[in-house]
This record gives sequence, structure tokens and C-alpha cells, in this order.
Amino acid sequence: MSLSSSASLLIGALCLCLVQPEISAGLAMVLGNVTLFNVQFKSPSWLGRSIVADSNLRIESDVDPNILEDSHLDTIHLLQKYGYPAENHTVETDDGYILGLHRIARPGGMPVLLVHGLLDSSATWVMMGPNKGLGYLLYEQGYDVWMANVRGNTYSRNHVKYSTRHAKFWDFTFHEMGKHDIPSTIDFVLNNTGFSQLHYIGHSQGSVVFWIMASERPEYMEKIFFMQALAPVAFLKHCRSPVVNFLAEWHLSVVLKLIGVHEFLPKNEFISMFNRIICDETTITKEICSNVIFLTTGFDKLQLNETMLPVIVGHSPAGASTKQMQHFGQLKRSGAFRQFDYGWLRNHWRYGTLDPPSYKLENVRAKVALYYGKNDWLAPPEDVEMLDKRLPNVVTKYLVDDPEFNHLDFIWAINGKELLWDRMLENMRNQENSVI
Repeated sequence: MSLSSSASLLIGALCLCLVQPEISAGLAMVLGNVTLFNVQFKSPSWLGRSIVADSNLRIESDVDPNILEDSHLDTIHLLQKYGYPAENHTVETDDGYILGLHRIARPGGMPVLLVHGLLDSSATWVMMGPNKGLGYLLYEQGYDVWMANVRGNTYSRNHVKYSTRHAKFWDFTFHEMGKHDIPSTIDFVLNNTGFSQLHYIGHSQGSVVFWIMASERPEYMEKIFFMQALAPVAFLKHCRSPVVNFLAEWHLSVVLKLIGVHEFLPKNEFISMFNRIICDETTITKEICSNVIFLTTGFDKLQLNETMLPVIVGHSPAGASTKQMQHFGQLKRSGAFRQFDYGWLRNHWRYGTLDPPSYKLENVRAKVALYYGKNDWLAPPEDVEMLDKRLPNVVTKYLVDDPEFNHLDFIWAINGKELLWDRMLENMRNQENSVI
């Protein structure tokens, strides 16, 4: 067995060991003679194995060509395909990273900055299509929509000095995103629109980097009109994600090297091709794909448009650093929201303390709305309530009225507009009207 195969088997087995009993009961997968998921699946025959399917799976040979095309189109070409005014910009941070920034341009409209979550990109806001993407909806409501990309993802893989082949390029976590990427992006948007403030909408890690920006560069709170956090993350004490639990339980300096020495889940042509093989509608693996995706986020099959799975895996995972993933594991292990832990000796040299300093959530002076779901493994209600108690200016908090609503439903749900986005738009208008 190759090193990469051994790593995949090891990681898969360890992740499943960390699933809580009530969650893991419905999960299984066949890998050789080991059952890990409850749907019998083997890879296509050209990979050296045959296809086996349970009776609850069905083959669909009629694939919408638009879906296949969208799985290959980047954010700009998706916007252009559906007739929206697309602009491609680059932002240089003060530490030399060159970030992609995409715009659905409505000059004169109030700017809204959308910031994606972990292993995601700007495509997440538009890839479900004009009637199902929050980016499109905001544009139709009169907003000037800007979609950020943080360092290391598909659209932000350049630096003034380093290439992605350099270890130094990947020496970052979400701390640097909050301290450098988001402030630089905000300045770019405001300088190019003439506005002094903008709306901010962050999903998952997109909220993490906002709290960090407030902690480390509190002057930027003056540039935020209203911040809305979808599936907000800070504390991970009650996190039920098997992947995060795995990251927390294992010191990953060795294990992560098996799946990416510096970059975690690298976005390259091989991985893109493999993802499409697993989830393409011409195969019989839709149920498997759903379970693999939801293994890290929680299950809500009713809100996942399985027809769009080829598009989802065509755009994600979009890249992250190994160190970034380690940091999430550290938050789970410590139960605190704090900077990266280098070990007591390096902490003392870097921070002047044996433990890493906690982020200053009291600096989040901007108006904040929190939206969360009962079935969110990464941002469970208990942890969101803990965050709510620490933030000084939460103006609204909403638990989505669907007991199965999960982490990815905030951006991809079939009924996202009715369950959440209409409420978000109303809150935006109410905040705007309150200052008129």
C-alpha cells in the first residue's frame, strides 16, 4: 500500500473513531474489507475496482450540461455566464499576499463584503445559481457585492516574494487572515466605492477572521456598518465535527505531512478530477458523496440539492494551510479562542507568555447579528451562546427554524431564502433605516 493510501486509511479510521455514537450509527464505508460507511461503494472500474451499489441508489444518465459546465467555471465566468456584471480585482496585503477579489458590480449601491468559510472561496456565494446564491440575491436587492478570497485558496495563491512551493508561503493561520487579509480587502472596497462603511457577511471562518480583525486592529470597526455572522465560530468546546475532533486529539506535525506538508488538501487537477468521479451524476455515488461532505459539518439531506454536487466538488475544497487546520484543532482542545499555540518555549519567545493570548472579543464594537442552526456540528448552539455572551454589541440573534439546519445550509440550502436570507435582508434594511 502506498504512503498516500496508508495516510487516507489512517485518517479515515481515526476520524470515524472520534464520531459520537449517536452520530456514527448511520455511517459506514467499504474500504477493502473494512466497513466505514453504510452504503456499499467501490471506485469505478478504470481505477482498478468495480462499482457496487445498494438498492437505494439510482443511476442517472441524463445530466444537465449546465451543471457539468458550472463545475469547471471559476467565479468570474459563472457570473458572466448568467449575465451579471463581473469584475476581477487583486488586493495586496501589507505582508505581501496577493488576494483575488470578485465583484458583482452595482456602482452607487452600498457595498457588501462576503467572506467565505474554511476550505472555500468566493464561488460559494454564486455557484448554486442565480435563484439560489446569496451573492445574486444581494445584487438583485440593490447592493454592490464584493466576494473576498483569503490567502491560500484557489484565487489567492500568489505572493510578492514566495510561491506556493515555498514553506514560508504556507506559514499562516486564520490569525493572519484577520490581521492582514480582511483589513486590506475592506480598504480596497471602500477606496473603490467611495463609501466610508460596508456591510460584512461572514460564514464560519469568515466570522472567525472578523473577530480577530476586531481584536488585533480595532480601528476597523469604524468601517463596518453591520456584521452578520452565518454559523459563527469562535469557541469549539462543544464542536461535534469528527474532523475537528480528530485535529484536536492528534498533534498533527506528523500526520498532516501525510496529506500535505504545508498545504492541507491541496487544490490541484488530480483532486478536482477525483472529486468529480466520486460525486458526478453519471456515477451512482450521490449518497456516498453526501455523507462524506456532511461528515465534517452535520447532516441535513433535505436541504442539500444533490443535483448540484458536481458543482460543489468542482469548487471545494479550495485550499488551506496545514497550520490553519492545526489552529482549529487547538481551539477545540483548549476550549478557548486564542492565538496559535507554538508550545510554551516558543510562546514565551513570541508572546511573552507561556500560553497564547486570547483574542479580545470585547473589541468587536460593530453591530453584529448571529445566525445559527441546531444541527451544526462546527458551530453548535452551546458555543454560539458562549460567543454571544462575550460580544458587546449583538443586535439580533436567530436560531434557524429548522431542527436539521446545518453548517453548509447557511450558504447552500435549497430553502435558504425562505429560512434565512429574507430575514437577513430585512435586518440590513432595518439597520439602514435606523440611521436615516
